[in-house]
Amino acid sequence: MGQAHNENPFSETVGRVRRRPRARCWRRGPMGREQGGIRHPELQRMRVTLTIGVIGLCATAYILGAWQGTSSSNINPSPAVYTRTQCDDDSDAAPRASSAASAQPSGTPLDFQAHHQVVGFNESSLVPEKISACRLKYSEYTPCHDPRRARKFPKAMMQYRERHCPKKEDLFRCLIPAPPNYKNPFKWPQSLDYAWYDNIPHRELSIEKAVQNWIQVEGDRFRFPGGGTMFPHGADAYIDDISALIPLTDGNIRTALDTGCGVASWGAFLLKRDIITMSFAPRDSHEAQVQFALERGVPAMIGVMATDRIPYPARAFDMAHCSRCLIPWNKLDGMYLVEVDRVLRPGGYWILSGPPVHWKRHSKGWQRTEEDLKQEQDEIEDLAKRLCWKKVVEKDDLAIWQKPINHMECANSRKVKETPQICNSSDVDSAWYKKMETCISPLPDVKSEEEVAGGPLEKWPERAFAVPPRITRGLLSGLTLEKFQEDNKLWAERVEYYKKLIPPLAKGRYRNVMDMDAGMGGFAAALMKYPLWMMNVVPAGSARDALGVIYERGFIGTYHDWCEAFSTYPRTYDLIHADEVFSFYLDRCDITYILLEMDRILRPEGTVIFRDTVEMLVKIQAITEGMRWKSQIMDHESGPFNPEKILVAVKTYWTAEPAQKR
Repeated sequence: MGQAHNENPFSETVGRVRRRPRARCWRRGPMGREQGGIRHPELQRMRVTLTIGVIGLCATAYILGAWQGTSSSNINPSPAVYTRTQCDDDSDAAPRASSAASAQPSGTPLDFQAHHQVVGFNESSLVPEKISACRLKYSEYTPCHDPRRARKFPKAMMQYRERHCPKKEDLFRCLIPAPPNYKNPFKWPQSLDYAWYDNIPHRELSIEKAVQNWIQVEGDRFRFPGGGTMFPHGADAYIDDISALIPLTDGNIRTALDTGCGVASWGAFLLKRDIITMSFAPRDSHEAQVQFALERGVPAMIGVMATDRIPYPARAFDMAHCSRCLIPWNKLDGMYLVEVDRVLRPGGYWILSGPPVHWKRHSKGWQRTEEDLKQEQDEIEDLAKRLCWKKVVEKDDLAIWQKPINHMECANSRKVKETPQICNSSDVDSAWYKKMETCISPLPDVKSEEEVAGGPLEKWPERAFAVPPRITRGLLSGLTLEKFQEDNKLWAERVEYYKKLIPPLAKGRYRNVMDMDAGMGGFAAALMKYPLWMMNVVPAGSARDALGVIYERGFIGTYHDWCEAFSTYPRTYDLIHADEVFSFYLDRCDITYILLEMDRILRPEGTVIFRDTVEMLVKIQAITEGMRWKSQIMDHESGPFNPEKILVAVKTYWTAEPAQKR
């Protein structure tokens, strides 16, 4: 693959313009003194008249120019673009995408109807690099979860399944191709039950998990019956069993975590109960399970319980779930259950089904001895007590524990040498490449045993716009009640403007949406009435770490460094939003690779919204022209005089050649 270029193609020479000295007129003699000192009334009136006339002409010319520069352009729908390319490293460069950066009129058509406020910044003098396609064998390439690279790392504690990103010299400078005959996914909610076979051509799960009803092949498509390892009769009925034991529908439980999610049927069927689930599973022998989940329109990430903390803040989830996820909860000093405790909200639930629960019935099917299973369950029960959890119920194949609402009683009753100890550090939110610990993450202090540590949350959906406790308690520097309310108002205005620029936004065109720098989650809140979900990303190391606020609002998200690849498969998002992301990363890494990563995870004919300075947007536009994207620069929602602009881009449709062999 091509190596990284050190040369900066965007260097510009800025010349200095010196102002010419202003000439001075000196009048001599008596006449000069008379006219320079005492002016005749007629001469004075003439000068005033001339001055007013010149000012009027200048104003008229300026207004006329501004009107011409901001007049609406009628964007007509363009036919679908079907471009074929040789998916070879040595193939010809990709054909240039029609872009406003080329010598085309500023009203270059995109594939949606809109009346855009087009600004005169769509012409760029930058020569785009024509980026060719990668070979077909990389159509499912996941740079930081590459099975070939994973083999170089130890298998102990699943280290080889963690993130291992390529070095700079090993980065691919090519476009990940869609497989031949790729089709746009089924529209939600039909996508919950169906996916095109050509989009994810893997039959393995339909054979391996046939009895458990994970997935079935029906002609040119997959069907998802909703089954799982511990719920072969369907996730819906399984969730009903859980709902009979703990309240799932009263609005108190909104965010959930599914560890080892399969094709995410548990999270999929929780959606109709207004519960949104962050599902994760490793890229392992269960080929493409996370890819299937995202193809269905269900939130999911590639991830594993190994040595690093999972990339979510403390006190994020109302409920966590493991259905035969095969995580050794009772081993390694209870480190994995301690990590679940970190991300569980005070009063949150942990649900376990599968080994060792109900071991007397299932021991033969699990091919384990009763003694071994009993010992495992006893150790989990003991660990849960030492975490100060209370066992709520065990019925049939389900066991449920609840985390305390604070640590007052737990700290007071704790023996001096009892493990796990409560951590001394208060750095509980850090979760990007930070190692797991075997001590309990401390909860915020309380004044009584009845007080909820960190503050109580409103029920859903009021929770989305209620002021999050992290803000009301002043836990985040610079974030106040006033700023939170202003942010909500700002994003409501922006979304109204986006709907004019991109009419399909309000019509169910986009299902999987990502905000690359989500702030306080205002974009997700402004879109919550539409049939989509948002992956709210907070850049690792950002001074504005409000991911905990986002979870307190009832949304989900993750930490991530955009100098590396995201933990997902190719072609998994319909719409990506980037608010000043590139200005943030400009001096940190090559922005071309960030754009190539966006291309990898964006579906063909997907849309990207960039917000940034004109200078940065022109650079982005020039690069994406060489990536087969179409784009236009638009006015800011406040009008043409705001220096920040909006670039709307669309990834064109093209696939790998079917003649190529894997």
